[in-house]
Amino acid sequence: MRRWNGLDEVPADWGRSVITIGVFDGVHRGHQRIVGSAAEEARRRGLRSVVITFDPHPDEVVRPGTHPPVLATTRRRIELLEGLGTDAVVVVPFTLELSKMAPDEFVQSVLVDRLHASHVVVGEDFRFGHRAKGDVALLRELGEKYDFTAEGVPLVANGDTISSSYIRGRLDAGDVETAARALGRPHRVEGVVVRGHMRGRALGFPTANLETPPHTAIPADGVYAGRLVCDSGRYPDFSWPAAISIGTNPTFEGTGERTVEAYALDRDDLDLYGEHMAVDFVARIRDTLKFESVEALIEEMHRDVARAREITSV
Repeated sequence: MRRWNGLDEVPADWGRSVITIGVFDGVHRGHQRIVGSAAEEARRRGLRSVVITFDPHPDEVVRPGTHPPVLATTRRRIELLEGLGTDAVVVVPFTLELSKMAPDEFVQSVLVDRLHASHVVVGEDFRFGHRAKGDVALLRELGEKYDFTAEGVPLVANGDTISSSYIRGRLDAGDVETAARALGRPHRVEGVVVRGHMRGRALGFPTANLETPPHTAIPADGVYAGRLVCDSGRYPDFSWPAAISIGTNPTFEGTGERTVEAYALDRDDLDLYGEHMAVDFVARIRDTLKFESVEALIEEMHRDVARAREITSV
């Protein structure tokens, strides 16, 4: 699959293509249906399929301070899109200038002049152009003008309407299992492992403390079962069952800083500092609790680990 950072990287001799456009945050099952439809139509026409996505999120550019929690990093989005059979992904920097383009100008400069659209597939609620004046109906009209066809696809999978905002709501509630069903896989949080207070190691459960990127969609405070994952660095292709804690460690006096920590079950031999890691959330075990003693906390942590082991071994 080809990856382009910006439209200037699209080869001048790129032929006609089937295009789909969107932020595709999370690449959830509704997004998968749209991208899959575009890839299938491209194969039917004997053409190549292209996904256009944006970075940063358009909301942050148009309405600064409104950036929604992100379900997947740009790197992760590209990996997931690649797995859907598309031929190319172009990440377009979203700027104020781009946001002010009239719908006709956007279609001509992006879809026609750069990518030579033959067919365009978008979500049925897709909006584009200055002040989001363009919709699917206008896209079809412009297609007649510029010699391409267009269709809007419902964000539905198995009868369920799916949206990124719905998934964010489930994560806010700690319902990672419902979020996973909508995503089509466990929700993933990524970050670089940094030094924390070292309490986990002192308690017998050494944890990887993830420093996550801004705007990351982090589930509600609590303890979860999942997996600790690394695909590069000292531990390529590493995936291990884990107990994951999110919260402010209320048993201990401190700054109240919220952390994401993962204990790789039964592993105390890992040197993870500085590594880019990820945690995949499988199920919620319990709420965050404040314990009256460190001993009571350790007892509960043993139960958490046993429950995580039971869940991840299925």
